[in-house]
Amino acid sequence: MESLLNLPVDGDASIRILQITDTHLFAGKEETLLGIKTWESYQAVLAAIHEQQRPCDLIVATGDLAQDHSPEAYQHFASGIASMAAPCVWLPGNHDFQPAMYSALQEAGISPAKQVTAGDKWQIVLLDSQVFGVPHGELSEYQLEWLERKLSESPHRHTLLLLHHHPLPAGCSWLDQHSLRNAPALDEVLSRFPRVTNLLCGHIHQELDLDWNGRRILATPSTCVQFKPHCANFTLDTIAPGWRWLELHPDGTLTTEVCRLTSAQFRPDIASEGY
Repeated sequence: MESLLNLPVDGDASIRILQITDTHLFAGKEETLLGIKTWESYQAVLAAIHEQQRPCDLIVATGDLAQDHSPEAYQHFASGIASMAAPCVWLPGNHDFQPAMYSALQEAGISPAKQVTAGDKWQIVLLDSQVFGVPHGELSEYQLEWLERKLSESPHRHTLLLLHHHPLPAGCSWLDQHSLRNAPALDEVLSRFPRVTNLLCGHIHQELDLDWNGRRILATPSTCVQFKPHCANFTLDTIAPGWRWLELHPDGTLTTEVCRLTSAQFRPDIASEGY
């Protein structure tokens, strides 16, 4: 498994995290997904983040960074992240092609680390739930064993756990077919580690905040297309692209806020029936 990234944190300061997810970039900057030019919406999100001028210690990118498997798509992602001062870590989504993803992001200086320590109170652990070639997710035995080992090594730390696929139903039956298939196996591991109280996902292109056996599961809007909540069949939403801020506090609590673009510039082709 990849290297450890250590974030320097002053005393009892909170750790400020920016989540960007599901950018679905292409090699060509004019390419569209369901009627939205994903490079343009990504650029608009980055511009809005810069306008907020919020301090940030870490950027987490939770998968589906590329739509077409191309190295150029990951280079486009990296060029956007380069405008930020904070380090970035990432995990793959179901649309990502890991060989191109790993190479392009590492060449751009983006860390492949899947464990981040922040001071002596917190760690962020990133899991790979990709099953290549299919939309649903699953954690391999290796991933589960690695997770248990990392949690056992730092039982005193609060842990924010990141993965692409959602482990609980989101309330969209068409999307919930593509959730994390072995969520009970993850639950069984986490049941032994009470300091893992927050999980952060991408994948579902909508905001979500659920309780899972005492743990909080958060999902975050995409920087491009949004899926309408609580729909049985594939349905696009006209709500604007977004991102999420999180603050990890020394006492183990977490506060968070979802932000969205204020313009209605990025509206999908709502007649689309899938992708």
